[in-house]
Amino acid sequence: MAYDLYVITDEALAGGLSHSEIARRAVAGGADVIQLRHKVLGGQELVRIGREIRAITKPAGALFIVNDRLDVALACEADGVHLGQGDIGPGIARQLAPSGFIIGVSVGSLEEALRAEAEGSDYVALSPVFWTPSKTDAGPGHGLGRLRKIRDAVKIPVLAIGGIGTGNARDVIRAGADGIAVISAVVSAPDITGAARNLKSLIRQAKQEAVR
Repeated sequence: MAYDLYVITDEALAGGLSHSEIARRAVAGGADVIQLRHKVLGGQELVRIGREIRAITKPAGALFIVNDRLDVALACEADGVHLGQGDIGPGIARQLAPSGFIIGVSVGSLEEALRAEAEGSDYVALSPVFWTPSKTDAGPGHGLGRLRKIRDAVKIPVLAIGGIGTGNARDVIRAGADGIAVISAVVSAPDITGAARNLKSLIRQAKQEAVR
């Protein structure tokens, strides 16, 4: 299962483009995962948008993840849900979700990563690796050193999010990230498809270099 390029939707940072249009353009550029993220919309509207995104990602072979809302993810037949430290735990989510459902968890420490793995998470995402204006509530970046420690300690995929773009994507992959999750690096670009394609290429090149 590929998590190389994981794009998180944000209408404000995309200049007003809809979540569905962001997804369409990012998938066209090679995004492996689309996450629907909106902290304010109600469940009914999120399900409507989620079903639109599901119709885009499924034919393309891309994964569709819903942020925070397990109920919405199940209602729109998403591939999975991404949980924060304040959400229901992955163990509870696993009891409610169907077989094969993906559960990811944001972590900020080695202890949180180990706990998420023990509770049945399919992947963890260190957030943020670097400071980012896209997630102002996330605090300062944890750095590549912590990313390496988590990668060495857990067996599940480790993603990196926060302040990552073309200038540092290679360094993040070299530090052990299995994939890179981005918001502004793709959705704020004038050409979302081109930005996704360029970043995906850098990620693949870095991975090829790492195995030589």
